[in-house]
Amino acid sequence: MLTIIDYGIGNLRSIEKACQRVGADVLRTDDPETIREAERLVLPGVGAFGACIDEIRTRELEVPILEAIDSGTPFLGVCVGLQMLFEAGHEKGVHEGLGVLPGKVVHFHDAEMGTADDLVVPHMGWNAIEPTRSHPLLNGLADPAYVYFVHSYHAVAENENDILATAHYGHDFPAVVQRENVHGVQFHPEKSQAVGLRLLENFATLPRPKIAAAR
Repeated sequence: MLTIIDYGIGNLRSIEKACQRVGADVLRTDDPETIREAERLVLPGVGAFGACIDEIRTRELEVPILEAIDSGTPFLGVCVGLQMLFEAGHEKGVHEGLGVLPGKVVHFHDAEMGTADDLVVPHMGWNAIEPTRSHPLLNGLADPAYVYFVHSYHAVAENENDILATAHYGHDFPAVVQRENVHGVQFHPEKSQAVGLRLLENFATLPRPKIAAAR
């Protein structure tokens, strides 16, 4: 069973249908106890970091999510769902994230990244990802693997070992992150055709690790 966390933001039907297409039994829920006991979890996200994390906290889902992660439950964050894994999001202010992974989320035009001011933002459309190491989540993906992005902000990971694949738009940024049972993709697998479906299939069959992600 693959449980999609429904916190009232975004159209979840597309990711639900994509997961069903690869053979997964899917449940959408905002029930804290169901999230705690899930076999594996998907946290989608669209829109602004602050609005998403605020809604998770308003619905009292933060603690169940963190408890599931700490127990070793395989977890996949998608788009803003990846971003919220980090400590802070710098979008219309500074917002505290889930703090699962050290680092922050910044705009493509953030001065520290050295990107040209004329770079068109949002980064929208197909782009290739470049794996930094092998991992079962990426097994069987095309080489190069093109996936579909729609975002103006991206993660800056403090620990390079947390980056599983990068993409380039003005500069390199994390396209896939992973630490033990925690995974995140900045792109939309449900919009990424065969590559996205293969990634979701890989996630749906990942073994549960013996050690949960440390925070």
